[in-house]
Amino acid sequence: MARPECVLATATGDFYSADWRGGVAHLHPDGAQSLYAGIAPDGITLKPNGIALLRNGDFLVTHLGDEEGGVYRLQRSGQVSPWLMSVDGLALPPTNFVVEDGQGRFWITVSTRLLPRSLGYRSTCNDGFIVMVDKHGARIVADGLGYTNEVALHPNGRWLYVNETFARRLSRFALHPDGMLGPKEVVVEFGAGTFPDGLAFDEEGGVWIVSIISNRLIHVAPDGKPAVWMEDSDAEHLVWVEAAYKAAALARPHLDGIKSRLLRNISSIAFCGPGRRNAVLGCLLADHLFTLPMPIAGVAPTHWNYPLA
Repeated sequence: MARPECVLATATGDFYSADWRGGVAHLHPDGAQSLYAGIAPDGITLKPNGIALLRNGDFLVTHLGDEEGGVYRLQRSGQVSPWLMSVDGLALPPTNFVVEDGQGRFWITVSTRLLPRSLGYRSTCNDGFIVMVDKHGARIVADGLGYTNEVALHPNGRWLYVNETFARRLSRFALHPDGMLGPKEVVVEFGAGTFPDGLAFDEEGGVWIVSIISNRLIHVAPDGKPAVWMEDSDAEHLVWVEAAYKAAALARPHLDGIKSRLLRNISSIAFCGPGRRNAVLGCLLADHLFTLPMPIAGVAPTHWNYPLA
């Protein structure tokens, strides 16, 4: 695997991860691996950041290029086709994440319009946005976010949660029946060392957040109270990162030069296994996945039983 930033799990014990060899890596239940990759029609080699498994076994892949973005459809044969390249008259900048909800809508995030993206590694970043795609087409439904990362629907279907990585907060929007969103509400403001990336809900309404750089796994209770459940970081390194963050000088070396014992920039979490009582973690700087037992069962994602026969 190469840069498994986003990881998905299914009921059959299959794992899929974004792979910077140009597609999706598939870890089969027997330990075998497959790579589904191809070249886009415009000649672009995909840099997959977020992936969504479709009901027929194909994938949607967000392209995190240096300057260009978009969402592509990837078949297991390696055929690649554009799926969404612009919204509201705007060519999609480097694109972060995509997920399907239970109503067949797709939610897509763009972290920042700034190029290079590292200019958005600031507390002042406020140009990220969320796109919703339904049967009526694509439209921007939230804008002005602080480096938009993963989104997830609350199990009750009434809220869309989003991690704003470099604003260091978990926020949410009331979700209306037509897919439009209400005003943003801040759920948690995180402190030093926490840069929230991926998230997943458990069956008790809590949300599990993973943080890059500090390798923290944080449980946010239904009442909004956060608790660090696991961490793999180096205190001196976090002090260095925090100084750069406060000086608006955070850059790739701070993200790529982490010091840890095992984990390598956790960016994604998915519940897995029988009863979804385990979790699998994807890490930006790793070439494999990590698993661990969880104290609470996770909510089944829309793709849990995909592909459908």
